[in-house]
Amino acid sequence: MTELKAIIFDVDGTLADTESTHLKAFNAAFQESSLDWHWSVEDYTELLKISGGKERIAHYWKNHQAEIQFIDGATMQSTIDQIHLVKTAFYESAVRNHEVQMRAGVLEIIDAALSTGIVLAIATTTSPVNIAALLRHAIGEDWRKCFSVVEDASTAPMKKPHPQVYLQTLQRLGLPAPFCLAIEDSNNGLRSALTAGLKTVITTNAFTKHHDFSGALQVLPDLAGIGIEQLQGWHQRTLVSPSTPSFAKPL
Repeated sequence: MTELKAIIFDVDGTLADTESTHLKAFNAAFQESSLDWHWSVEDYTELLKISGGKERIAHYWKNHQAEIQFIDGATMQSTIDQIHLVKTAFYESAVRNHEVQMRAGVLEIIDAALSTGIVLAIATTTSPVNIAALLRHAIGEDWRKCFSVVEDASTAPMKKPHPQVYLQTLQRLGLPAPFCLAIEDSNNGLRSALTAGLKTVITTNAFTKHHDFSGALQVLPDLAGIGIEQLQGWHQRTLVSPSTPSFAKPL
């Protein structure tokens, strides 16, 4: 049996219940940018099929406002960059105001893993400023000391379900995939992890509970009451994963 040596966490929707706050921040940014856009919960649930905030804005723009290429003389991409910058500021403010909470059981798993010598890592396609804002608030200024590796949108630009972020995390950990366990919350995240060869535990949330999680070790509402021993036990299982997509772009 292969020993569990590392746990790799996604961030948004996995470490913390962030998506409702992200949605509020997007809508606040649209208003601040004088755009007549408003995403409903249903809109955002659909948009979460696309990884990356800027990518979601671009997708929405192209599908709902395709005739508009410039706003106040700015190109589409520069406008998207500016909207996302404003959105990030709103999100960081919400985190500082205690509007974002870590998910049940997450901090306990982090503490237990560190006390038993299991290495922790982050593999996300969110921005580094969002990660820092969240974990400074939840863990403290020294939050990075908890994670041996942090891969994010700045280091892995190919968004999930592409496996780049997980492959780079494994490379930096210096561990083969069979020694690691991923914890995710979405279909895109699961596909990314499976394609990298990782066994994966899913913790669903209101935005992802309807996703297809075929191939996951376990699908849970959260990590409350889950111990390291249970994660180690699940990790020992041998699953035949469903076929996963191939990606032509080099890593």
